Amino acid sequence: MDLDSLFYPKSIAVIGASNNLGGGKMPYFQIIRANAFAGPIYPVNPKRGELDGLRVYGSIDELPEPVDFAIVAAPVEQSLDIVRAAVRKHIKFIHFFTSGFGETGNRQLEEDMVREARKGHLRIVGPNCIGVHCAESKISFTLIPPLETNGTVAFLGQSGGVTGNFLAMASTRKIPLNKVVSYGNQIDLRLEDYLDYLADDKEIRLIACYVEDIKNPQAFLRTLKRTTVRKPVIILKGGKTETGSKAAASHTGAMASNYTIWAAAVRQHGALLVDDFDQLMHLVMLGTAEKLPRGKRVGFLGAGGGISVLFSDLAIESGLALPELGPRAQQMISEKIMGVNTSTVNPVDLGAFGFDLNVMLHTMKAMDEDDAIDVIIPYFSVEYIMRSEFFLKVKNNADTILEMAKQINKPVVPILSSFVEDDLEAERTRIETFAKLRKAGFPVYTKIQDAVYSIGAYYEWVARHARA
Repeated sequence: MDLDSLFYPKSIAVIGASNNLGGGKMPYFQIIRANAFAGPIYPVNPKRGELDGLRVYGSIDELPEPVDFAIVAAPVEQSLDIVRAAVRKHIKFIHFFTSGFGETGNRQLEEDMVREARKGHLRIVGPNCIGVHCAESKISFTLIPPLETNGTVAFLGQSGGVTGNFLAMASTRKIPLNKVVSYGNQIDLRLEDYLDYLADDKEIRLIACYVEDIKNPQAFLRTLKRTTVRKPVIILKGGKTETGSKAAASHTGAMASNYTIWAAAVRQHGALLVDDFDQLMHLVMLGTAEKLPRGKRVGFLGAGGGISVLFSDLAIESGLALPELGPRAQQMISEKIMGVNTSTVNPVDLGAFGFDLNVMLHTMKAMDEDDAIDVIIPYFSVEYIMRSEFFLKVKNNADTILEMAKQINKPVVPILSSFVEDDLEAERTRIETFAKLRKAGFPVYTKIQDAVYSIGAYYEWVARHARA
């Protein structure tokens, strides 16, 4: 499926563009202009006039040239005529933000729109969705902040709300997104069409999806299998219960399906299936790591025996292993710590020395040299980082974290905990430390269970593909 003109259009028309932004309208024209889209943008509105210094065309037929991509934010009653006009103007892709289609029982209109689109070469995104985001081409339904990279993650969401939540969480967690599609009722272009395109996109390392229904299960599973051979596909399914299915039907017109059968088929065809939005974000976070886990033998280091015990239980319950460190690694660790209230075995309890990031780095280097360890999990505490200068006369800084990235060859999956919820200074320290760890290329988690879940689920996916 060639979707280049959808993600990288040379020109765009916005039907329904207006300065009147009330009433639930999405200001696509203003957003795309603000994002500095490089090609011409044509506002279309029967009232004509000017918008942001540009001529407003009274209809699609008045446009000076065919455009690659049109975005529609107009009343549902105009949809069929808009499709006919888009066909006459040889538009390639058209996205309908407009709702009031199959999700309200108006399936005949959807069928009529597809029939008219087939009279030309027009493909439809949606309707009833917020549309397309591409970091490189600067098309979006939201403002795109300056990015150091175009990102390696794609997201396909049937819900506009879930898609918006994903973008917000990705921004907070420093996960740069390459491409996003909120695809709604998928009356024409379907989930498998976007998957097929992204499977061949060399910039995309991982695809995350929120799915309510599949229109053509066989086509979807064929495409899913082809895609998962090349890159991970993580899926969160909405409408798993009878009540959830009814909600999905009123949301995007989704048809009910047996979730148990659906889940088995999706796993059999290579996808990673998650139970909730948090799990989806945790696995996406891991997928952005510069070094991914290739084994389940973990080495844990932190300050405190209780945390080590809790980690051990959660890791073993998740199917991970904590092998004892070899004599060389234990000797190396003991060079920097005293023998009181510490342990060098695995999990490694550094006691109060765990407040010092340089001691943490030294311990990680010891684990890096131990052949029994596949993944290193350092446990950082915001409270300990804040108190390190007072207790140990040590001032931690970002350079030590960057050195971790340079000197450690194995995958590193840090946990950054914070148990203070009403201290602005603690929150500032958490945000700054999180940003430093992410800049170093590490996936970062706030809870032990989130880290061990992500490593275990990813390793299980890797092992399953190795057996396939």
